[in-house]
Amino acid sequence: MPVIAVVNRKGGSGKSTFAAHVAAWCARQGHAVMLGDVDRQQSSRTWLRRRPPQLASIAPWALDNKNVLRVPAGITHVVLDTPGGLHGFELARVVMFADAIVMPVCGSIFDRESAAQCHAELTALPRVASGRCRLAAVGMRVDGRTKAGDVLRQWAADLKLPYLGTLRETQLYVKTLERGLTIFDLPPTESATDRAQWASILEWLQPLVEAPVAANDLPGSPHQSGRVASSRPSTLLPAQEGLLPGARLGVTPAMKTTSGVLKPARSTVGARQASEPTIPGFLRSGG
Repeated sequence: MPVIAVVNRKGGSGKSTFAAHVAAWCARQGHAVMLGDVDRQQSSRTWLRRRPPQLASIAPWALDNKNVLRVPAGITHVVLDTPGGLHGFELARVVMFADAIVMPVCGSIFDRESAAQCHAELTALPRVASGRCRLAAVGMRVDGRTKAGDVLRQWAADLKLPYLGTLRETQLYVKTLERGLTIFDLPPTESATDRAQWASILEWLQPLVEAPVAANDLPGSPHQSGRVASSRPSTLLPAQEGLLPGARLGVTPAMKTTSGVLKPARSTVGARQASEPTIPGFLRSGG
């Protein structure tokens, strides 16, 4: 199960916009994808509720009977939208379960400095340092009339950080997200400029998304396909809250609609509990 995490500890860097677009792109390729917020606010659910039902389905976290967030059954790809301020062991736990991390970075000096600190912490982690978890940056909300794109590209080069491309500042992203859409859900004639900017980003993601076995699927899991590919040291494995034995991420039963689309099963917990879900133990701050 490929897991793509969108990480930048500075708020307002465009993480949610980027994560929603990656999830929609995966879904439009026919993958069963989940978009999950690693945040108590669960803001991605707001966007998912706005998404028209006739479009390629994207699942949110599912709630189990203990009100713990889990990956719904049948999901093959996961996109994680992480909160700002992620660092230390919380950041390391995300890396342990991610096959790729993309850092959206805006052009200001404050954004670049914050992202550089996050990059330094990430590259000190064994899975990133060894290349088992791929890492790259994307320029976000860049005004094409300025040199911000060139500055970001040089910034990434100085850090020896792969730079996948630059996404422009445009109201098209704002308007589509308001409707539960992405530019990939628009007719190509309406989004040609922005689709072109995504081309190099998607080229980098494609091998990961199409990989038959993710970098750290556990032996014996449904995604392992007979190969030993786990790269997580057992001494660093988190407590199994939110996980099932033999699986990288916990799953909960799902039900099919009459159209055959997988939907997460409804939780039987009370309404108050359902409104305050518990973040999975391996990702929860302070867990």
